[in-house]
Amino acid sequence: MEWQVWLGVAAIVIALTALGVALRIYARVATMRRRLGPVVPQALAGQGPRRIAVVVNPSKAGTVGLRNRVRAACVERGLPPPVFYETTVEDPGQGHARRAVEEGADVVVAAGGDGTVRAVAEALVGGEVPMGVIPVGTGNLLARNLEVSVTDAERAIAVVLDGRTRAIDVGWLRVEEFAPDDDPTDPAEPPHDTTIEHIFLVIAGLGFDAAMVAGADPALKKRVGWMAYFVAGLPHLRARRLRARIWLDDEPPADARLRSIMIGNCGMLPGGITLLPDAVLDDGVLDVAAADVRGGVLGWAQLTVEVAMQGFGVRSDLPEKLGRIDHATCRRARVRVSGGDEVQVDGDPLGRAVQISARVEPAALQVRAP
Repeated sequence: MEWQVWLGVAAIVIALTALGVALRIYARVATMRRRLGPVVPQALAGQGPRRIAVVVNPSKAGTVGLRNRVRAACVERGLPPPVFYETTVEDPGQGHARRAVEEGADVVVAAGGDGTVRAVAEALVGGEVPMGVIPVGTGNLLARNLEVSVTDAERAIAVVLDGRTRAIDVGWLRVEEFAPDDDPTDPAEPPHDTTIEHIFLVIAGLGFDAAMVAGADPALKKRVGWMAYFVAGLPHLRARRLRARIWLDDEPPADARLRSIMIGNCGMLPGGITLLPDAVLDDGVLDVAAADVRGGVLGWAQLTVEVAMQGFGVRSDLPEKLGRIDHATCRRARVRVSGGDEVQVDGDPLGRAVQISARVEPAALQVRAP
């Protein structure tokens, strides 16, 4: 049976890769169509930002060249030299972003991975100063959903300087109860504080998706990018299904068996995968997706097809499926699972949890977008 398992895994990876290529081609064509014709940059027209602050994660490759590109772009537009702040373990970005605002920045740019973007966003939520994004990391989830280029730094910088400012929703997740088998003395584990709300801009999850995030090898991520998450997910394909109780807004609780439950603000993942096809960054609600698989490899294959087809607007409502993904919307959600499982917010693991809660804060963050 071992060869059948690996054959099924290979089929899943090939299907996801093909889907990603198709969606990326479609997205690039759509973007090119929108950008046809003469454009007057807002910065040159006197309507855009003038004082740029960039919060840089120095651990990411290419940040030295990135600084030079940002400086050159500002000089080209007649703007003052940008100010740079480097993140540290002690300050992953929140403190630098607040300082930049205090010092008069018109835009605070997060130049790093999803963790840097989350940190800068947390400091800017509720304020008038917008956040720009120059993707440097592996996932670059918010950039993908804003249609900011994750491969061309020049284009990403142009969005910061010449784009528009729009308000988007943010999500907040709190771990209300950690799993009892977590070791609070383990330095690799995050602090087990049940009073902290963790911001997420794209997707938070509990179960299989979070296990992939927690198990991804950092060295492999640098070599193969987001595919490292699929490699990390292989050992969890045969993990037990979770028994969950789910509360959405003021509705009565619903009981379910599932592999993963994801609560999102928008739905585009690496590889062009659309996990939440109805999610919109500024609709004032969270989108919930409960994914379940039965029947081993066949169930995972069916779930892969299900996710792939919904990216093209096709959904199956057949009641008895080995792999299925069900959707709902809400403003508040609470989830409790038997035994506990991994939790993540925008690709950052939070540990193992028994119960989580999430809420949306509508139009709370100003961002620079195409």
